[in-house]
Parts: sequence; C-alpha cells; structure tokens
Amino acid sequence: MTYEAILNQLGYTPNEALVDQLSRIEKNTSGYEKIIKHILDLHEALKTDESYVAMSNTNDYFKIKIDATSEVSASDAMDKINHFSEKYKVQLQKVNGKSTYYVIGFAS
Repeated sequence: MTYEAILNQLGYTPNEALVDQLSRIEKNTSGYEKIIKHILDLHEALKTDESYVAMSNTNDYFKIKIDATSEVSASDAMDKINHFSEKYKVQLQKVNGKSTYYVIGFAS
C-alpha cells in the first residue's frame, strides 16, 4: 500500500511533509508492514465512536485518539482498541492524562 493511499484513508491530503512523517512512523513501528492494514481497519471501526487513528504531531507513531462525547461511545472505542491490541499482538502506550494511545508495534 502506498503512503499516499494510507494518508488518504486516514483523512489527510498527501504532501511531501506527511509522506516523510509516515516514512519515519514506518521505521519507528515494529512490524509496521504486518499491522498497517489492521491500523486502517481500526480507524474505520472507531469512526462510529467519535474516535480515530492519526499521525502524532509530537512523536513518530500513529496515535489512537478517543474523542467520544458519551461514556458509552468511549467505552465502545476502548473495547475496539483492546480487541485490536490483543488480537494482533500490538503494543500500545497510553499518553499520560489523555485518552490517547501510541501504536508502538508488535508486542515482544
């Protein structure tokens, strides 16, 4: 899958800076090539819960952001995130004080 296709699926308009950032995320995420499709699937699944996957502005990782306005949607989003992490053995890192998780890569 091309960087441009990935960026489009995540809702970005591809440009050189975003392609460079995605390249850094790929290098920084262990097992990237095996989990990228699942990350994109998670992004689609989270839309119904007012949540999403995006590229972090501060670290070269994908981030999963829960922006749900109701407790039910937030709980549903968390269930989907936990299922994703367990099923595909993906290590996540919670951002302190936020409803955000970095996708680190395959858990070792």
